[in-house]
Amino acid sequence: MRTLSIFIGMALGAVLGLLLEGKTGGLARNLVFVCDLFGSTVFIGALKMIVAPLIFFSILAGLTSLPTRGELWNIGWRTLAYYLTTTSIAVVIGLILVLSIQPGKRGAREEVRAKWEEQRTELVKEYGDKEKKIETAKEQTPAEAIRDNLKQLIVNPFEALSTANSLGIIFFAVLMGIALIMVGDAAKPVLPVIEAVNAAIMKLTAWIMWAAPFFIFCLVASLLAKQGTQVLASLAWYVGTVIGGIAIHVAVLLAIVGIIGRRSPFWFLRGIRKAWAVAFATRSSAATLPVTMDCVHEELKVPRKVADFVLPLGATMNMDGTALYEGVAVLFLIQLFQGMPGVPMEIGAVMTVIIFLTAVLASIGAAAVPDAGLITMVLVANAVGLDAAYIVLIFPVDAFLDMFRTSTNVMGDAAGTVVVARYVDPEAVGWCGDRGHPPGEGGRSRRSIRARS
Repeated sequence: MRTLSIFIGMALGAVLGLLLEGKTGGLARNLVFVCDLFGSTVFIGALKMIVAPLIFFSILAGLTSLPTRGELWNIGWRTLAYYLTTTSIAVVIGLILVLSIQPGKRGAREEVRAKWEEQRTELVKEYGDKEKKIETAKEQTPAEAIRDNLKQLIVNPFEALSTANSLGIIFFAVLMGIALIMVGDAAKPVLPVIEAVNAAIMKLTAWIMWAAPFFIFCLVASLLAKQGTQVLASLAWYVGTVIGGIAIHVAVLLAIVGIIGRRSPFWFLRGIRKAWAVAFATRSSAATLPVTMDCVHEELKVPRKVADFVLPLGATMNMDGTALYEGVAVLFLIQLFQGMPGVPMEIGAVMTVIIFLTAVLASIGAAAVPDAGLITMVLVANAVGLDAAYIVLIFPVDAFLDMFRTSTNVMGDAAGTVVVARYVDPEAVGWCGDRGHPPGEGGRSRRSIRARS
């Protein structure tokens, strides 16, 4: 019922947003302000408030619940292999589509090229904050990006928690979890505390989600009121290519769940629909993480030892939708502006391979927040000699496409928990059918039943 309310909230928010689009009167401005207040400030702020402690304690709880050190290795390498594989598949899908459809050579191509300088000036005025981010990242080389990621990784853990630095939190939590496993009996008094704090954070998540339908109504209304739909017309082929690629990748993820994870894709979609809706509205994998963990724990019944490790890691480094989008966007801009200053003259096999590699690597380093894909796209553009100034053209539709790619990122994370659980937990082997869990167990493993009894 709660999930249905969320989708109803999205629909009503879309209606209100379209009604407010282009309106400048006092009432319209006040309504958009209220929607911004409850959507962006209160809802996303509340979710981000609990993300840092959630990542830290969920990873600790997941690691310390493992009975053997070998199981940590089994979960770790399978998780990384899954993430690298699905991200690579997403980029390949995007590249095939953009090279086949060639959206940059369709639509109003000549008009856009002729009016480029005028358009760029107007777009920079409207999206100045994003332009500043692009300029900051413009001179960054791949080596410098790797260095910056390492700086985020090896930091004071209290600083990482206070700034919600996901990479730093994950790195320290993994080290602390391994250390607790290594010290053995001396760590046993701490383990119930970790479990209790983790459970309390999930309870906070449930409180926030109680009002989610209203908050998501506000988010969607505010977005459409500001962005409108007319901006889609000039970039329709580009938008269609990205969404088409994401749709194909979603089908691939569902096939992976069914074939490798041995669970019903329809059952999987029912289980994550709440997380998908929140990701679509918030455009942030990190902000959605508490909801994703709740869905995977309670709906998909994935063992906590798997979900509590795989999901926080995925929210930071598994960006299937972002990787697909970056490859499509860079090739689209090259097709559109080919022959103009700062644009490669032709698209060859070597360039395609470079885009593939840099899109995969850049997506791993993308922050799990709105607009992060625009920044990492600069790395991909620099790698093939495309002037990052041209990226400003896709600013108007970026927020719209961000909803699709973020929800795909979250779906990929959830699918990863199913796949990893299939191989590391013997009780998960063979789970399939309409509800996707063992007959007579109601979705709970024997271990979780013993723990609750």
